[in-house]
Amino acid sequence: MINILANDGISQAGIDVLKTKGFNIVTEKVAQEDLINSINSENYEVLLVRSTTTVRKDLIDACPQLKIIGRGGVGMDNIDVDYAKEKGLKVINTPAASSASVAELVFAHLFGMVRFLFDANRQMPMAGESDFKSLKKSYSKGRELAGKTLGIIGFGRIGKEVAKRAIGLGMKVIAHDKFIDKANITLEFFNGDKKSFTIETESLKNVLTNADFVTLHIPKDGDKAIIGAKEIGMMKTGAGIINASRGGVIDETALMFALDKEKLAYAGLDVFENEPTPAIHLLMHGAVSLTPHIGAATLEAQERIGTELAEQIATYFNK
Repeated sequence: MINILANDGISQAGIDVLKTKGFNIVTEKVAQEDLINSINSENYEVLLVRSTTTVRKDLIDACPQLKIIGRGGVGMDNIDVDYAKEKGLKVINTPAASSASVAELVFAHLFGMVRFLFDANRQMPMAGESDFKSLKKSYSKGRELAGKTLGIIGFGRIGKEVAKRAIGLGMKVIAHDKFIDKANITLEFFNGDKKSFTIETESLKNVLTNADFVTLHIPKDGDKAIIGAKEIGMMKTGAGIINASRGGVIDETALMFALDKEKLAYAGLDVFENEPTPAIHLLMHGAVSLTPHIGAATLEAQERIGTELAEQIATYFNK
């Protein structure tokens, strides 16, 4: 029997598929420092991870019986992918499974930002009973998303899902991507109707300069932030920015300075430079909408991720 360790968990749907096909799957978490010993002693041939567990060269070298490394989700920066492939391992992920979930979280942040929900939810429990009228006045200058321009940086699967929702809300969409010149976006409606749009990508400068809100869906490029002080300086005064891609894509120091100086009105962050211990001064900032890296953490996405991983594993072993 082939043994699988899903060290960061897997959906029940994925477990069911794997068990039906005759695999033995274990979901009990093994500490990173004990992972090599556990893989070797339990003879795991498949290691499934999410964003918590890392799979580096030392583990790959020390566990020669491993055949598959799987990442539940899109980004694989916690896996030495090229090295694993050089060693003959199959590396799999589920790039499409969580796109809709991340896109919806972007709009959760957007709606919360323009109506100050991120701050209202902090203040109402403390002052809602005693100072209701004052709070009402404080949050009376909200903005509508309809008619505004959303700049999408990174126009892959998630960026396109974000575009669909923006178009549905009546927003103008502009996008930048190093590798994509244009993309077709198809909206499917409840009655079966469809409407397609073609969006041509633009320069990063054009997107930053013209967008009312910017959302990032790009991988981290080494140690350098993609959005630093220079890029923030190009943005409209009073604009907002959202990062639901990878921590470090935005220079957090430059971001806080821009928020303090009211160059930017607000930011929405699902990812942080120093996960899992983000900077406390960023977490306490009054103009930041916060979530703890939950972009793909919906029940629907987890089910899709689990079943997609299971099917890829079954195909590899001809099950």
